[in-house]
Amino acid sequence: MKVVAFTGFVATVWLANWALDTYGFVSVGFGLTAPAGVYFAGAAFSLRDWLHELAGKKPVILAILIGGTLSWFIEPAFAFASATAFLASETADFLIYTPLRERNRYGAIALSNTVGAIVDSAIFLWLAFDSLDGMTGLVVGKTWITLATVLLVAVVRRTRVTATR
Repeated sequence: MKVVAFTGFVATVWLANWALDTYGFVSVGFGLTAPAGVYFAGAAFSLRDWLHELAGKKPVILAILIGGTLSWFIEPAFAFASATAFLASETADFLIYTPLRERNRYGAIALSNTVGAIVDSAIFLWLAFDSLDGMTGLVVGKTWITLATVLLVAVVRRTRVTATR
């Protein structure tokens, strides 16, 4: 499972940059737009939490660096902005998710992903585009994916618990 979480996280970092380079800005609903990588970046936050649970902080940081390095071949500016933003949001995640996860795992995921989405979005947009245009769209898009992921994790866990009874 560690390899799956690690590989999935690296892939979402790379895919977020690939999608932005390929599709530019896309609709996220409510008349808002965001860089196309928003959907992969949103999934990355939940994969980050899963990897953190399975393997700890160091593999998470390594995955960010590998994803950023691979993204360099797509677009260096996006790779730098992405890796820096993911590392900053990861720092916020360590401060929020780690202490809360034992009391309320789903609450910890939701809160850390929300804060991570804001931190990641602001830093990414500023470094990649020298602007915060699209900030609301990025946060909304990442929130959609975070909610879907938390729901999926809850359903899978409940199904696994029910199946083992």
